[in-house]
Amino acid sequence: MTTQAQFHAASSLVRSAEKIAVIGHIRPDADAIGSVCALTLALRGLGKETSGWIGQSCPFGEDLLSIPGAHDITCAQDLPTADLVIVVDCGSIDRTGAFCQQLQEAALPVVMVDHHASNAGFGTVNLLDSAAESTTTILREWLADLGVALTKDIAHALYAGLVTDTGSFRWGRPSMHTLAGELVACGLDTREIAGELIDGISIAGLKMIGSVLGGIAVHQAGDLKVAVLIASHDLIAGRSTSEVESLVEYVRGLDNADLGAVLKEYHPGWFAVSLRTTRDLDVSLIAGALGGGGHLRAAGYTQEGTVEEVLGALLREATKVTLA
Repeated sequence: MTTQAQFHAASSLVRSAEKIAVIGHIRPDADAIGSVCALTLALRGLGKETSGWIGQSCPFGEDLLSIPGAHDITCAQDLPTADLVIVVDCGSIDRTGAFCQQLQEAALPVVMVDHHASNAGFGTVNLLDSAAESTTTILREWLADLGVALTKDIAHALYAGLVTDTGSFRWGRPSMHTLAGELVACGLDTREIAGELIDGISIAGLKMIGSVLGGIAVHQAGDLKVAVLIASHDLIAGRSTSEVESLVEYVRGLDNADLGAVLKEYHPGWFAVSLRTTRDLDVSLIAGALGGGGHLRAAGYTQEGTVEEVLGALLREATKVTLA
């Protein structure tokens, strides 16, 4: 849990900075983009020269452009010039993508804001709370410490991260509803936001999902039954990131499986693997062993290789984990 002293330390760095870069993780979701947008809008309101960045060359999903300020986020390979960097929703520094090595080599203060349980903290100041439902949840507390009043646009950006990272409020602490109520009271149209971020899908995207779901297989890995979806490059090429990432919801809570996994081949021979469970099972242990990280019941990692190699590595690590 983040302490008031840590919030104060982060706020002090902001007050002493003139030019601030806010960085979200590669292949961003609504929590990453919402966090970047909320902070960028808030810090500009404090008179700071602030810009939002993602360390990749390709653009992120069009559905995320519905978040206020998302159009101003730049996808790039080179770390922007700034005297303070704020990294949001990155479970490890490598999740900053192209900026990773440059951040490690630059003599810059870094505020890290994140809620992933596997995050050991890599910032000058770490605002880390693994109990938080979303990174935007932590940001709401920090904005209060900074003395930033909620506007409709800031509330929208914070809500985008909250509603998506809680599966439309299907899991989380009671306090998430209190926060949601505060944000909605700023004048948000929750039906419209849900339509833009959660419900929207193209016909081509639906066909892709059907093709991937048709190949579902359940593997035995030690004590665990692992339901696996293979989203090969030929099936997902040209589809939006949000459509591809939605596949994981279909394996989260299957009755006849302990663990759901989606192997997404975003580039030939390069997979982003998502792990989900509703059981008493720490999937971050599997992801961590394979170079990734995440939460108790939601984690991920990336790996190069063939389908057989990536699947084999997953099943080998899954055999080492048991249900509580």
